[in-house]
Amino acid sequence: MFGVPVRGLIVIGVLGVAGVMYAMNGGKPMDSAKADEICKITVTADILNVRSGPGDLQPIVSTMPRDAVTEASSRVEDGYRMLGDRRWVSQQFTALTSDSTCK
Repeated sequence: MFGVPVRGLIVIGVLGVAGVMYAMNGGKPMDSAKADEICKITVTADILNVRSGPGDLQPIVSTMPRDAVTEASSRVEDGYRMLGDRRWVSQQFTALTSDSTCK
């Protein structure tokens, strides 16, 4: 078609779609807002149970002492916040650090 091989048209199409997505996101890579987000928590309980899932019935996989700080996710389910390593803690016994931008 028009002397352009089919592979060339596919490459041009993919680049065009990527360019449109880039432009629609204000010139930033997709999900760059999440990359800029800082989410860290401080433990407010004497000892905080870290669980394998969001709930009281999930197995405890470790514990954290008071004033421990760790990276977390902005994801919260059933009152539990997901940590950076896909473990969960009760949000009731944590506080966001002053430099956190997540909610």
